[in-house]
Amino acid sequence: MASRLSALDGKFTQIKKPGRDAVSDTAPVEKTVKEIIANVRERGDAAVREYSAAFDKVELEKFEVSQEERLKAVAELDPQTREDTEFAIANVRAFAEAQLKTILPLEIETLPGLHLGHRVIPIEIVGCYVPGGRYPLLSAPVMTIVPAKVAGCDQVIACLPPNAHPAMIAGCHLSGADRIFRVGGAQAIAAMASGTETIPAVDKIVGPGNAFVNEAKRQVFGQVGIDQLAGPSEIFIVADETGKAAMIATDLLAQAEHDVRTRVGLITTDRKLAEETLVEVEKQLQDLSTANVASVAWKDYGEITVCEDETTVIAYSDYIAAEHLQVHTRDPQATARKLRNYGSLFIGELASVVYSDKCCGTNHTLPTMAAGRYTGGLWVGSYVKTCTHQWLDERGVAAVAPAAVRQSATERLEGHRRAAALRLSPQQFAAE
Repeated sequence: MASRLSALDGKFTQIKKPGRDAVSDTAPVEKTVKEIIANVRERGDAAVREYSAAFDKVELEKFEVSQEERLKAVAELDPQTREDTEFAIANVRAFAEAQLKTILPLEIETLPGLHLGHRVIPIEIVGCYVPGGRYPLLSAPVMTIVPAKVAGCDQVIACLPPNAHPAMIAGCHLSGADRIFRVGGAQAIAAMASGTETIPAVDKIVGPGNAFVNEAKRQVFGQVGIDQLAGPSEIFIVADETGKAAMIATDLLAQAEHDVRTRVGLITTDRKLAEETLVEVEKQLQDLSTANVASVAWKDYGEITVCEDETTVIAYSDYIAAEHLQVHTRDPQATARKLRNYGSLFIGELASVVYSDKCCGTNHTLPTMAAGRYTGGLWVGSYVKTCTHQWLDERGVAAVAPAAVRQSATERLEGHRRAAALRLSPQQFAAE
């Protein structure tokens, strides 16, 4: 076990261990992605077109989705699907607007004549990667595009695989994307980072994707901003003896059907619940239509851990730092207050991950692979910059310049010393 768990040695038992390691299991894609980025940077649209043909098996004359095509995709949406999509958009927008109101500009006079502050400035151009995936993930464009529009970004670009379901184009349009491009994979990230003849360069790239997309985001970081490096999805459930095995199994498998590399787990103080959940998962897999995916995820990455007490449960959960963390305990609110490492927290058995995944309003683009130890998920604040400023009058100069002059002299930075002393007065500058 990692050293972080050394304090818990002997305090937990794994009823089911993962069959594989989610971190080391990622296929090595670094070299391929590096070549893609360099080629797109050098050859632009031509390289993007070649990679689309090679990886997506699609020959594209033009990348951008026209306004006519966007409206056609919306018109062809099933009416209930459109209504549900707009319901999700409204909820995500309402929550993002409420969040934005908490990010306030600041002006303060810390000393007489010394004025400090910050402004909240929307990022100018944002690129949203919208995964195509095994299924048409209709909520994906909502989660990345809507907060960007709420934040006030000047231009929001969406890129999605050329073979993505037409409903995904409709979702991008309804969410407010200014421009939509049929480009996926690492080549989309490369194109948005460097710009091509067709696709504009952006300031920040957000949105989840496969291993190639993730690696491309890692490699272009610095040239552009990114939201985070998101690996395969995760769900863990913290439960005591009040947990219901059938419900827990259902929630674990609901997430497991995302991908064969989804990481799912139960952390509990009750061995009986652990054993019942193990049986229930196998039972539900028998008639789950997506069992071909979920069963592989469960076999390779599923785990059930029994801890000796609540303190150990909390410590083990904080070590895992799951993307999605559900709390099924007698007093879920009390348990929730003790947890600190997670992407998003689902408090009580009625709060299913699927509600956030689809439409309740919180963002489903969340940290994975224990990144919840140091960051939260995508939110409206991801699309703004908080930039400081300062201004001084003569009183402010008198308060800070002497210390700056002395410190500059101590550091033997004569240019700094002169600039600091100059503001005091010509006479004092000469004397310093």
